[in-house]
Amino acid sequence: MASTVLICDDAIFMRTMVGDILQQAGYEVVGEAETGAQAVEKYKQLRPDLVTMDIVMPDMGGIDAVREIVKFDPAARVLMCSAMGQQALVVEAIQAGAKDFVVKPFQPSRVLEAVQRVLG
Repeated sequence: MASTVLICDDAIFMRTMVGDILQQAGYEVVGEAETGAQAVEKYKQLRPDLVTMDIVMPDMGGIDAVREIVKFDPAARVLMCSAMGQQALVVEAIQAGAKDFVVKPFQPSRVLEAVQRVLG
């Protein structure tokens, strides 16, 4: 069975792009979220194998959303996707529980490599 993915990004075109990359590689996109709070709720409902998470989102940022998801499910696998490759944010995201990080704009091959690493 295909691994399931929840895509979290406030930009619809980014959700679409990530979704297309993953679906073409055989992953099943089970949900999308525009805000950090939605990401946490949908994670609890859907229990996906993987979450792709933007850092900057309305109402609750991606790093806070990762903390909430990991508190709910310590085994959660989250891949951060952000246009901001600032080292401090990468470190903070990983400390919050993210498993890997890709910087936008990204190459489909880089996204898939990161997804495969995170899913083990």
